[in-house]
Amino acid sequence: LRIEAEKVVEKPVEMNADFLRKMFEKVEWKAFLEASRSMGYAQLPEEVDSGMLESDEFLSRFHHALLELHLEEGALVCPETGRRFPVNKGIPNMLLHEDEV
Repeated sequence: LRIEAEKVVEKPVEMNADFLRKMFEKVEWKAFLEASRSMGYAQLPEEVDSGMLESDEFLSRFHHALLELHLEEGALVCPETGRRFPVNKGIPNMLLHEDEV
């Protein structure tokens, strides 16, 4: 789903480099990069490799995008159908309309 952010809040979280290294292996980078940029964060590189996990600067930026940015208001949009799922107070409403069931 594509993110349309109206309000993004930053909530500080203690950084754990080992956790970030494990999560990095599970993240589909292109989708993660697009999501972070749609929330107004453009401090991540286009291309990454596992060697970057030794960089404190990269880990700090990855940590911020992964754990500290929260979509407070906006929408999640299906790229195939255009269906919008509103997000209010950080909670997405994923319920379908009657005609979509």
